[in-house]
Amino acid sequence: MSRPKIKITLIDRKGEHGCHRGHKIGDSFDFDTERGQLCPMAMHVAFPYIDILRYGGHLPGQEDGTAVFCCPDVDTINVFRIEIVE
Repeated sequence: MSRPKIKITLIDRKGEHGCHRGHKIGDSFDFDTERGQLCPMAMHVAFPYIDILRYGGHLPGQEDGTAVFCCPDVDTINVFRIEIVE
């Protein structure tokens, strides 16, 4: 069984300051090849959701193949969408 590709996109920000890595709304990252560019805290929060999606699970209240989560930074909250790329 091959694992599906996963894309992580910054979709919203709550707070007046940018994140410490300089990410902007709309920035997308391929989980397998670009995750090193993403904030380590965002990756830490994302890992359980990625595992659930990659191995056939789904999250209550979320569209199939997606998960939305927030990553707290010191002065802002970044909201990310994880999605399976067909």
